[in-house]
Amino acid sequence: MRMVELAQSMPGFLSYESTRNASGFGITVSYWSSREAIAGWRAHAEHAAAQHIGRERFYASYDLRIARVERHTHFDAAQDPARTEAYA
Repeated sequence: MRMVELAQSMPGFLSYESTRNASGFGITVSYWSSREAIAGWRAHAEHAAAQHIGRERFYASYDLRIARVERHTHFDAAQDPARTEAYA
């Protein structure tokens, strides 16, 4: 969790999501305010050292994608009174 704590302390950090399945396959997505914030995270010495260790000890391969989220919507039936009453 050190990398999460470190990322959260960086300028431009917004949030992250991470999940793993039973066989160990996982994905972590971090959200940043700008390309400059991403570059700052990538250049951080402790993060760079963790990446190096990860490549040496843990990962045979990985993918890195940088993408822009243009829109995000979320629905939660538990928080939508009209929907929860309709099914009550």
